[in-house]
Amino acid sequence: MELTNIETILNDALIHSSKYIDDGNVATYIPELAKADKNLLGASIVTIEGKRYHVGDWHQEFTIQSISKTISLIFALHNLGPEIVFNKVGMEPSGDPFNSIIKLETKKYPSNPYINAGAIAVAGLISERYSFEDYLKLVRLFCGRNSIEVDENVYMSESKTGMLNRSLAYMMNSSGVLEADVEKTLDFYFKMCSVKVNSNDLANYAAILANDGLDLKSGDRLIDNSILKIVKSLMLTCGMYDGSGEFAIRVGMPAKSGVGGGILAFAENKLGICVFGPALDSQGNSIGGYHMLEYLSKELGLHYFSGK
Repeated sequence: MELTNIETILNDALIHSSKYIDDGNVATYIPELAKADKNLLGASIVTIEGKRYHVGDWHQEFTIQSISKTISLIFALHNLGPEIVFNKVGMEPSGDPFNSIIKLETKKYPSNPYINAGAIAVAGLISERYSFEDYLKLVRLFCGRNSIEVDENVYMSESKTGMLNRSLAYMMNSSGVLEADVEKTLDFYFKMCSVKVNSNDLANYAAILANDGLDLKSGDRLIDNSILKIVKSLMLTCGMYDGSGEFAIRVGMPAKSGVGGGILAFAENKLGICVFGPALDSQGNSIGGYHMLEYLSKELGLHYFSGK
């Protein structure tokens, strides 16, 4: 893979995207996230050859939030299989906000594993059979750092105030979608969203996705091809919530965002990227990070249909 001037383009992307920060706001429905500095902005790129590039506030730790939903899906598919997982959750974009309860009133099953209801359903399947530590080991493996832990302050904040997520869980419990213990499931879900990472961690994970699921150093297979196909396809169609279609056109990379300010994206057989900026747009995606990815996609020719 030949990509030139990555450092220069990454710095230019930071300058370009920083002017959009004032148009966004930090998440306030989780009190601990409301304390974030909205002016933070950074990014990391990891190539499939293992080269690393950083800019801005890349070293700043933040909670993974909904990006964790890709890892919990991989965990569930690997350990339980797609038949069990997709007996509880669908594969389609929801067209609604990520925490919407509307679809559960008209459809029994959550639309996909990347909205809150779908991720809670997947967390229920996992928590019935495995410990949170089992899941955390996979996070550490993908991120390449064994010191990753849960941010206890964010976890407690989510647990105390997550009443809408409780509503989603109890509604699914009443309809038979969520058969596991509801509070145990929610505890698992709140913890997986509260794992603390930095941009380099998630760019490492994104590079593994870009590298056909192979470890960047050893070449060992970490994710089966059949699982990759599912996870990547859902990232492209559902990873940016109800803004996924526009993102696919403007940026053209599979991606997953989180309200902690992170967006993970990758260019197949090239590189993984994580951008971080706590100021969010109206759909819950990092506004500076979104514009940074759009800039990088254009300047580095990363759009899936760019022909480069």
